[in-house]
Amino acid sequence: MVEGLTVLMRWLHMAAAACLTGGMIYGWIAVGAAATLDERARATVSDRMAMAFRPLAIVSMAALVISGTYNLLSNPGHTLRYHIVLIAKLLLVAHIFAVAVLLTKPGRPRRRRLMLGGAVSSLAVIGIAVYLHRIF
Repeated sequence: MVEGLTVLMRWLHMAAAACLTGGMIYGWIAVGAAATLDERARATVSDRMAMAFRPLAIVSMAALVISGTYNLLSNPGHTLRYHIVLIAKLLLVAHIFAVAVLLTKPGRPRRRRLMLGGAVSSLAVIGIAVYLHRIF
């Protein structure tokens, strides 16, 4: 039973990270493609896209917090180096969460830039996660 829950939580963590990262990358591309539209149409498309992304972003963030906490607590015995790198990862995660909340608000200027920043930070977090998995 515990092994099944552990596998489920690892899957949930990876799936939520993929949804949040992929949504930001796709949004950055889609908003860039909308640049050929006039200002009013671009703002409308951008706002609709952000509102459609909002529920996925919120569910992904909640799933990441829940599954990340479970994964950390269910695997004790981490080294000091692991915790130091984990803190750096969590600071980037806080940035990603803040960006996800900000970019899903209507009438947001520079939404494309926010999505790029969130996507780059998300990819950095994935790289740090790979390193953390290696040193554990």
